[in-house]
Amino acid sequence: MAEQKRDYYEVLGVSKNASDADIKRAYRKLAKENHPDLHPGDKACEARFKEANEAYEVLSNPDKKAKYDQFGFAGVDPNYGGAGGYGGGFTGDFDFGDLGDIFGSFFGGGFGGGQARRNGPVRGETIRTSVSISFEEAAFGCEKEVVIERTENCSECGGSGCAKGTTAEVCPECHGNGTTQVRRQTPMGIFATTQTCPKCGGRGKIIHQPCPKCRGVGTERRSRTIKAAIPAGIDNGQTISLRGQGHAGRNGGPAGDLHITVTVRPHEIFRREGNSVLCEAPISFVQAALGAEMEIPTIDGKVQYSIPEGTQSGTVFRLRGKGIPNLNGKGRGDQFVTVYVETPRNLTAEQREALKKFGETLGETNYGEERKGFFGKKRRK
Repeated sequence: MAEQKRDYYEVLGVSKNASDADIKRAYRKLAKENHPDLHPGDKACEARFKEANEAYEVLSNPDKKAKYDQFGFAGVDPNYGGAGGYGGGFTGDFDFGDLGDIFGSFFGGGFGGGQARRNGPVRGETIRTSVSISFEEAAFGCEKEVVIERTENCSECGGSGCAKGTTAEVCPECHGNGTTQVRRQTPMGIFATTQTCPKCGGRGKIIHQPCPKCRGVGTERRSRTIKAAIPAGIDNGQTISLRGQGHAGRNGGPAGDLHITVTVRPHEIFRREGNSVLCEAPISFVQAALGAEMEIPTIDGKVQYSIPEGTQSGTVFRLRGKGIPNLNGKGRGDQFVTVYVETPRNLTAEQREALKKFGETLGETNYGEERKGFFGKKRRK
């Protein structure tokens, strides 16, 4: 059985001879008194607000009002009381958008062509920027400042767009939905399409006294210096996100995020592969032959390392725990040092003679198997 409804004129508290202005005035008063935003959680106010929306939806529309005056609820809702369905005879001129309008007033659209809310909370847009840091700063983390331009809620009106002491009016055209319907006649009947409300521009409200600072926009553009904590172990091209540091949201929505892409400047000595630090260290012929204690640079500073006797050029040594810290974790990578033997240049006569005599004292036993294998191979004809 259909739900019993109160007469629409009774809902708005006006007579059947009320003018359009009287109907609009009565609706505004009820909508303001019972708006859910002013009475969160109050089901009674919510029900009265929906009832007033439904009544105004019909009585503010000349065609619907005429049908309602002649046929009552059955004139605007063919399903009411079981009348107006197939038994009532389908004439081809029924407004399919009417039922959607009523449900749109109740639930914000999405049913039978009803009005969808376009003025709900919208998250602010993301801001993207970049920062340049050194190799060591990337390894151990640092704090950097970035300067950005962003929109923020107006400091004067707090984002409402209204002058102090005033409030916005719920748009009487779209009833706060931000959209209206355009109806067109087709052979199948009257169909409705949704468009941005021309009266409020989709905001769902009308500001009669705009804020003098933001001129009713609700936001202003500001330059901000943001401190960003760069985590230890970050690599070149990676991005960190600072939640809520982007552009301001709309209609009470949260602010967007700030994304900072990190560029790591090249180092003179070190390069990185994953969490490993790589470098090359030159050693002399004497150091390679006899072994030596050497100072090896690391990202932590110089460390002592013993080069063993007979070290060959291209040998790689590992310094454990001297690499890059794991990003957002424990432990560190290693450092790998590749040594290469520098051949002496600009020898004096005495040095050349001494080196020649030294070479004559060397035999095959002083070299590795690689030399024997290479020079012992027969050349192909």
